[in-house]
Amino acid sequence: MAKLNFEIVTAERVVYSDDVDIVVAPGIEGQLTILPNHAPLITTLQPGCLVTRKGDEEQAMFVAGGFMEVMGNRVTVLADVAEHVEEIDVERAERAKCRAEERLKSCTPEIDVAKAEAALKRSLIRLKIADTRKRKRSSGGTKGL
Repeated sequence: MAKLNFEIVTAERVVYSDDVDIVVAPGIEGQLTILPNHAPLITTLQPGCLVTRKGDEEQAMFVAGGFMEVMGNRVTVLADVAEHVEEIDVERAERAKCRAEERLKSCTPEIDVAKAEAALKRSLIRLKIADTRKRKRSSGGTKGL
């Protein structure tokens, strides 16, 4: 069976590179599932969970911003931020959530509301991904998000 050559890269590092069976990514207009022999595609990504599957194994990653290109059986993600689920610092995400909520509550003119809302969204997504994966591991499951 055909595989997808998948790579996710940030400005700092190659986050993940492998041949996989499927990629599920948070496209700007919703979740995208990429299988081998997918039509060519370039799309913007929104903050969310990107999942790859290879056989029975899944890799979950948090992505925030960037682009995904599908060309032939090659999928390349250029992300502003990307972290494996195991790399998510839950305490840091909780602090970021609290800071963003406080900024939004303050309603002072110097607060950039859009920036605070984006920070809140990113922290909530990180926390959701980390929590979902933790629950799946504790129940013995490895599939799905």
